[in-house]
Amino acid sequence: MSIRVYELAKKLGISSKELVAKLKELKVDVKGHMSVLDVETADIVEAELKVTTPVASLPVEPALPVLKVNIPVTVKDLATKLQVKTGDLIKRLMKHKIFASINQILDEDVLKMIGKDFGYLIENLPTAEESMLEVHYQKPDLSKLISRSPVVTFMGHVDHGKTSLLDAIRKTKVTDTEAGGITQHIGAYEVTLNKGKITFLDTPGHEAFTAMRARGANVTDIVVLVVAADDGVMPQTIEAIDHAKAAGVSIVVAINKVDRPNANIDKTKKQLMELGLTPEDWDGKTVTVNVSAKTGQGIDTLLEMLVLVAETLEFKADPTKLASGVVIEGRLSKGGGPAATVLVKNGTLKVGDVVVSGLYYGKVRAMLNDRGVRVQEAAPSVPVEVYGLSGVPQAGDQFFVVEDEKKARDLSISKISQKREKGLGGAITRITLEDLYQRIKEGSVKEFNLIIKSDVQGSMEALIQSLEKLSTEEVKLKVIHSGIGNINESDIMLAAASDAIVIGFHVDSEPKADILAKEEKVDVRIYHIIYEAIGDVRAAMEGLLEPEKKEIFSGRAEILKVFTMSKGNVIAGCRVLKGKVTRGSMARALRAGSVIHEGRVESLKHGKEDIKEADAGLECGILLSGFKEFEVGDIIEAFQVEMVERKL
Repeated sequence: MSIRVYELAKKLGISSKELVAKLKELKVDVKGHMSVLDVETADIVEAELKVTTPVASLPVEPALPVLKVNIPVTVKDLATKLQVKTGDLIKRLMKHKIFASINQILDEDVLKMIGKDFGYLIENLPTAEESMLEVHYQKPDLSKLISRSPVVTFMGHVDHGKTSLLDAIRKTKVTDTEAGGITQHIGAYEVTLNKGKITFLDTPGHEAFTAMRARGANVTDIVVLVVAADDGVMPQTIEAIDHAKAAGVSIVVAINKVDRPNANIDKTKKQLMELGLTPEDWDGKTVTVNVSAKTGQGIDTLLEMLVLVAETLEFKADPTKLASGVVIEGRLSKGGGPAATVLVKNGTLKVGDVVVSGLYYGKVRAMLNDRGVRVQEAAPSVPVEVYGLSGVPQAGDQFFVVEDEKKARDLSISKISQKREKGLGGAITRITLEDLYQRIKEGSVKEFNLIIKSDVQGSMEALIQSLEKLSTEEVKLKVIHSGIGNINESDIMLAAASDAIVIGFHVDSEPKADILAKEEKVDVRIYHIIYEAIGDVRAAMEGLLEPEKKEIFSGRAEILKVFTMSKGNVIAGCRVLKGKVTRGSMARALRAGSVIHEGRVESLKHGKEDIKEADAGLECGILLSGFKEFEVGDIIEAFQVEMVERKL
């Protein structure tokens, strides 16, 4: 008889991580939550852990009272808040070597320091938005937490089978009784198993994963890293691993295409081990499953392992709270109304709830699940498509249910107004051709402007994230506009005014926009594969880089005698040792191996004759521009300069 670590942890009412740590303290050799303990060892460990030792109580320091102010704040206003004389506050600041006038503005760091002097912990007053969402940031009621389904994202190298595996899972695990057994594409779907449920995000890959993280939306609980057994670890595999590790999520490896005759599972596992993902059956901690999207082999095992890993990690949420979560993607529905796929992270989302997300708000008019069925509510970890928002939110935007619809509407109007003002304020410097040309001419900055249109927010965010990585200090890529839907006349006019190109991803260009693009000579590119778009933009950006100077050796000559001419010119009498010296070429003079001058070969003579070049073995006279201090024994090296196109 035996028991796994995670099973014993559940029995003892502690987390697997805590039990693994305690086992190591007790010198019990375990690798992770899936390690097996024999019954005798488990009994000893259980008895040992049930013995509790009293902890000495520590004196508790009294907490400072909180004083909330609008940060930044002037010295005068802070004195009023602290109920002290302005002069006393200025004197206190001087003790900290801060010399401030009555109207001096104080930042947060100074306020924290000075607040303690007066016995307060100074905090910023919440904004209207923060006040409205305060309920969502309160500490959870532990008694109301229940287990929730894990949220899983597939990552890996292109063509290793991410989409095929997702399709195979979708086809085999959706029951025929529900809407014909066909899931609709909403960017996420849920699978029900005997031991629990799993929510899969159907995103373009680690680009979208990281784009969401960058927006503060840590949606994924577990990453399934798909690696083809016949191909092994590839560049994008390594990228995916790095993205997953940076996010701090658990990684389960699906070794795909094991049915192929040239599959090499051991080689793949060795490559994974070298990247810090040692398989469990090789005494590591990484769960690996051999699968085939084509035959269905191993898919059930993969799903079982995902449920098992989720059990050990114990994902929990409070279904009784006001709902909050993340937008997976947004789009305009066929009827023209905004639609957003959301994933509920906490609480329960219901039809009729008032929601705020990004710039927009709205009352949930209807919800569809991943099978196209209307639902009245969505619990934690459940993806649904929501209708009723005032606009299309961006992928990665968080959403929150609020109780006051009027405040939600006022907040939305205010945020849209602020964005519009900010956009108008920056328009002069952003899209003026003269300004752009001047900056490029001066060499202070070079910009490559893009307008991006896509069919869904998820793809657009992924594309923008990937393209922005191409920016360098010399060439800055700037997405001046992005949106959902076909390329229209407005996009072309903006591109013409800002010297931009337009990229469409899975969209078309409207007929009027095509005509205008030809008139304005705007370059419009339509793509269906993200990596082709990235490749073309990379090539275009490389065209803006200053070419690199490359020296090509021409010849080397030794100075045998130095001649001073009547006009004051100094000629170096030389013998060419190697290659050839050409009139007009660049050359440098070297003394004892060190460069003492660099200039152009202005004159080249053989005897009294002017010559174009002097080959090895020939004696010649060399006049080097701007230099007269030749000495016998110096070396002159001639070289040509080629301008080579640079790559990013």
